[in-house]
Order: sequence, then structure tokens, then C-alpha cells
Amino acid sequence: MTHDHQQVQPDPCLACQQLALAEAVANAEYDWSKATDCRVLMKRHRESGECAAGQPA
Repeated sequence: MTHDHQQVQPDPCLACQQLALAEAVANAEYDWSKATDCRVLMKRHRESGECAAGQPA
């Protein structure tokens, strides 16, 4: 018998949610530069240690 091991992802923090929303809006508006900026800011935020969710696995 095998067991599936799934990692439980913590809920994203407020800053992560705001950046993800801003990226989605930028993508919807075809603003690729702003969408890229959002992804860069998200990565920096997660690596800064300020993010309550931490880095994705």
C-alpha cells in the first residue's frame, strides 16, 4: 500500500495576495512589464523573510 504525501501550502499572506491580484490585473490589461514587476516583487518579498507563508516548495 502506498501513501500519497502532499505538502500543505500555507495560506498566502496579505502582501502576496495583493501582488498576485496586481499581476492578474496587469495581465488582463496586457501590461506585461507591470506583470513582470509584480512577479519580481513577489519573489523578493518571499525571500525577505517578511512573508508569513514563506517560499513555495
